[in-house]
Amino acid sequence: MKIDFIDVDSAISHAKQLLETERDISPALKSALEVILLLVTVLLNRVTLNSKNSSKPPASDPNRKKGNRKKSDKPSGGQKSHVGTTLQKIDDSDEIEIITIDRRTLPKGRYTADGFETRQVFDIDISRVVTEYQAQRLINGKGQCFIAPFPDEVTKAAQYGNGIKAHVVYLSQYQLLPYNRIQEYFADQLGMPISEGSIYNFNELAYEKLAGFETISKEHLVESACIHADETGININGKRHWLHGPPMFSGHTSFPMPNVAQRQ
Repeated sequence: MKIDFIDVDSAISHAKQLLETERDISPALKSALEVILLLVTVLLNRVTLNSKNSSKPPASDPNRKKGNRKKSDKPSGGQKSHVGTTLQKIDDSDEIEIITIDRRTLPKGRYTADGFETRQVFDIDISRVVTEYQAQRLINGKGQCFIAPFPDEVTKAAQYGNGIKAHVVYLSQYQLLPYNRIQEYFADQLGMPISEGSIYNFNELAYEKLAGFETISKEHLVESACIHADETGININGKRHWLHGPPMFSGHTSFPMPNVAQRQ
């Protein structure tokens, strides 16, 4: 390592060699000097750590190159030209709660109803919905039993519905949550156990179901003037490179392998 054009590694190595060849130095002094050299080496290694030679994030790297961007005079938050999103009332509320006036708090007199003032609160209800299918059984005089047919997709005594399967695939493939995080979510929020094998099977099912969509999408991409490739930055030997890859559909791809291009 070099600090202010001084080769620190060479200096420490030279000092160690002198200690090894020195005959007149006492063992206690030699030991103390070796400890000092060790401490100097450790402290210098810590000082010179950066985002390239360690796991330190670039934002915490004191040796990173500072940009030339100047502090903006604009206030934080949305700017005047920014188009914001405001929650709007809807016409078909899921629940309506009537709030009546306690007439005992009103001045004496006769009153006529004049409608309502309305306000709406948007919220979510994370809950489990279990549908039980009860197939009717009939027995004739001969002792024969007849059972109404269950829906084609209902094949087990207890199973997951399509809504659960789609939600699992969304969390796994789009939000990129690990399997154990998905398991915790379903256990904590929905009170529903789900195994890693089930999560894998749901992803596999989506993979198979999307095969037809993939074929159609590739046909349209081939005919398109722009193939909409993706790119992501990667670090190779301290230099910034850009990995260019084709769009991915449900894990299938037959496009050429991505290429790495260096960008200054």
